[in-house]
Amino acid sequence: MQAIRQLYKIGYGPSSSHTIAPYRIAGYYRNAYPECTSYEVVLGGSLALTAKGHGTIEILKKALETENIDIRYDFDCKDNVMNILGRDENHEYPLWHGLSLGGGAVSIKEYDCGDQREVYPENCFEEIKKTLRDKNTALIEYIYSHETDLKDHLKECLKVMYETVNNGLNRDGLLNQELNYYRIAGKLYQKAKTDQDYLTAYSYAACEENAAGGLMCTAPTLGACGILTSLMYFLHFNKNVDDDMLCDMLAIAGIFGNCIKTNASIAGSTGGCQAEIGAACSMAAAAISYYNHEKLKTIEYAAEMGIEHFLGLTCDPVLGYVIIPCIERNAISVLKAFDCAYLAKQLYQVKENLISFDTVVQTMNYTGKKLAIELRETSLGGLSLEYKNEKS
Repeated sequence: MQAIRQLYKIGYGPSSSHTIAPYRIAGYYRNAYPECTSYEVVLGGSLALTAKGHGTIEILKKALETENIDIRYDFDCKDNVMNILGRDENHEYPLWHGLSLGGGAVSIKEYDCGDQREVYPENCFEEIKKTLRDKNTALIEYIYSHETDLKDHLKECLKVMYETVNNGLNRDGLLNQELNYYRIAGKLYQKAKTDQDYLTAYSYAACEENAAGGLMCTAPTLGACGILTSLMYFLHFNKNVDDDMLCDMLAIAGIFGNCIKTNASIAGSTGGCQAEIGAACSMAAAAISYYNHEKLKTIEYAAEMGIEHFLGLTCDPVLGYVIIPCIERNAISVLKAFDCAYLAKQLYQVKENLISFDTVVQTMNYTGKKLAIELRETSLGGLSLEYKNEKS
């Protein structure tokens, strides 16, 4: 499996696949050929279909530091392709063939950006458990033995998460004119009384900042950024949990996210929203269970439930914006992560879990492939289509 730090990338919203990944591909190209004064970019798949709503066009201008970009769209392409070619007055530079892989990860045929390097020899959670038994080691020790600098990276991610929520709580006004959507995180925070109220406000704050193109941390994607971000903020500022523990929680969450990424998908464009919200809820449930000092089997049970009850969830953002139903869905899911951790603890006192985490991940992979393309982040069907029909 690849490094956990690949799940936690820092970049601009609103979409890890549609803004962070294109920003990275464009940035690598610009650094390789700084003499370029104009560019041709071809976007394919979901990148083409939802470029406007997901901010892809603006992020390319930001990364390349120019408006002189000829953007073309390949609507027939199934993959999230981003090909880029640069020119100056006298030269045409090499064409790069890039792919957005989900969660901000990229693959470039002509350039090794390091995203696909293998770090863990195991490929699923059953293999990890066997290694833990054979070496008589704890899961957190296993993680840090493979990524010795992970905690430093996660502390940087926590800083971004804290700033994201702070910004979201202190901004109001119109967020999106087409949807007539106004920010409400601050209002939710002002009236908050219970833990659930605060978690909801923090999740809305993170997601509204993401929709506005703010600096974010993928966890494991930006479409699902409000779940772990709100959890970290809540535990730190409401429960006085220190950064070291929160980093350990993110690391534990990350190993489950890594298994999902390896054996299914964390991209809405390939697996539907079960791959984003389901993965994030699973990761958060595992993190909460770890924080509660539960045994490994209970942590796995919580993570398994976090995915299982999102199987088949579609990704059909209205007008291509990461707002409806995404923001509300994040808030629901961070609350659900607590329910999964609680229920896993209660159930394991009376019965063994019959369904393993790996089994649900395999089911998630199968289900994602069966989802119609209209329901995988293309805004061609589902809620997005019904909304367009209602407005027309």
